[in-house]
Amino acid sequence: MPFEKIAAEKLSQSVSRQIELLILRGILRPGERLPAERDLAERMGVSRPSLREALEALELKGLLVTRPGAGCFVAEVLGNAFAPALVELFSAHDDAVQDYIAFRRDLESLAADRAARLGSATDLEVIATIFTKMEAAHLKRDPSDEAALDAEFHMAIIEASHNIIMLHMMRSMFDLLKQGVFYNRQMMFRNRITRDNLLDQHRAINAAIQARDPSAARAAAALHMDYVEQALAEHAKAERNEAIARQRIEHERSR
Repeated sequence: MPFEKIAAEKLSQSVSRQIELLILRGILRPGERLPAERDLAERMGVSRPSLREALEALELKGLLVTRPGAGCFVAEVLGNAFAPALVELFSAHDDAVQDYIAFRRDLESLAADRAARLGSATDLEVIATIFTKMEAAHLKRDPSDEAALDAEFHMAIIEASHNIIMLHMMRSMFDLLKQGVFYNRQMMFRNRITRDNLLDQHRAINAAIQARDPSAARAAAALHMDYVEQALAEHAKAERNEAIARQRIEHERSR
C-alpha cells in the first residue's frame, strides 16, 4: 500500500516555512531587517535554538543574509532577476524603454483588473491611503515625495492583485526603474501640467478599483501608461531640439 507514517515536523521547519511564505507573498521585502532574535522567538512562540536553526537553513537557501553587528535581513533576491550585462543593455538602448512601458501597460492593466475583483477591503484601503498621501504631496513644490508615492501606489495595486509571480516580477522591474535604468522617473513630475495629469490618472485608477469595476480599472491603467509613453517621447524630442538650439547659438557666438 502506498502509505507512509507521518513524521512530526520539527519546530525549526515550521519556522522556516512561515518565513518563506512571508517572503514569497511579498510581505517581507528584500533588504528588510528581521526583528532581533529574542523578539522574533517570542513572537513565534519557539525557543531561540529552534529559531536559530531555521534562520541558518534559510540563509543556506539564499533567502536570508546575516550582517555582523547589524542583524538578519531578507536577501536581495530580486537583484538576481536580471544579469548585470542585461541591465546594462537595457540602459543603453531606447528599444528597452518602449518594451518596458508596453510590459507595464499589459501587466498593470491586468493587476488593476485583479485588484478590483480580488483585493480585500484592507487592500483597497491601502491603495486609497497611498493615493490620499499623493494628493497631499502634489501640493508641495518639490515633486520628490509624489514621485516616490507613485511607485508605492502602483505596487500596492500589484500586491492587491494577489498574484505572487506578478508581484516579484514587477518589484524587480520597479527596482530597475528606481535605479534609472529605463528613464529618470523624477523627470515626469518636474512639469506642473504633467504632474496634474498624472494625479488625475491615478485618481481614475483608484476610483475604479474602489468601485470594484475591473473593466474601468484596466482601462484607466492602460491610459495612464499611454500617457507616460507620450510624455517620455515629448521630453526626448524637447531634449533633441534643445541640443540643436545650443549648437546654433554656439555657432552664432563664434561668428
